[in-house]
Amino acid sequence: MFGTALIVFREVLDAALIVGIVGAATRGISSRSKFIAGGVLLGLIGSIAVAAGANVIGQLAEGMGQELFNATVLGIAVLMLAWHNIWMSVHGRELSASAKQVGQEIRSGTKAMSVLLVVIAVAVLREGSETVLFLYGVALSGENSAATMALGGVVGVAGGVLVGWLMFAGLLRIPLRWFFTATSILVLLLAAGMASQAARFLIQADVLPSLASPLWDTSGVVSNSSITGKVLQGLVGYDAQPAGMQLAFYVAVILAIWAGMAWARRRTGNNT
Repeated sequence: MFGTALIVFREVLDAALIVGIVGAATRGISSRSKFIAGGVLLGLIGSIAVAAGANVIGQLAEGMGQELFNATVLGIAVLMLAWHNIWMSVHGRELSASAKQVGQEIRSGTKAMSVLLVVIAVAVLREGSETVLFLYGVALSGENSAATMALGGVVGVAGGVLVGWLMFAGLLRIPLRWFFTATSILVLLLAAGMASQAARFLIQADVLPSLASPLWDTSGVVSNSSITGKVLQGLVGYDAQPAGMQLAFYVAVILAIWAGMAWARRRTGNNT
């Protein structure tokens, strides 16, 4: 049971951290709960469908279909997060004022949430499909009873959701005058981390060169499979053994989003 709980916890943790950050970053938009719930539901439905078609996906592109699929999903999430941060660089002051008035809804906020619904859906889709596949594999091995697997799965899901909620609650305690800056930085790092993971999948699929692999190895300090490593991966894209191409993607996304935010502020005359 412990092994099942631990693996499920690590998979759920990634998605829960993203949901927590997105939930906090959309503070002040009254309809956010519907979009977040919708994103989670779509992601769960999609993850079951992806898991069911895993064999077909895996056989595509000379056996590299799963890597290409994962890279595509992460690429979509990066684009959506980039759009969100650029939008927030213009509308942050407006949202801050709105957050002080319960029930007030910003018209353009609905559009922002429809974009972040996609982010949540693809995050749950990726982690959910991996979880379903893992549990299916364990069931086929016959090493655990159905009851033991179910209990381990419940414990793992509960633990992952709890950590995501703690992240969300912690972010909400940040004073409003610093809140949107803090969440923008988190979303920026989240997008860069996803871009780095997408690069790893493309390297594995022989679509991109590694450009030196690994650049360094910190597995002895914090391994990718540890709970700490998983949390850092979800928050800032930590990888104990990154390739050069991963670092290039990471830096390029940070610079591109930062430049987009600066351009949007200059264009609208918003200096917040």
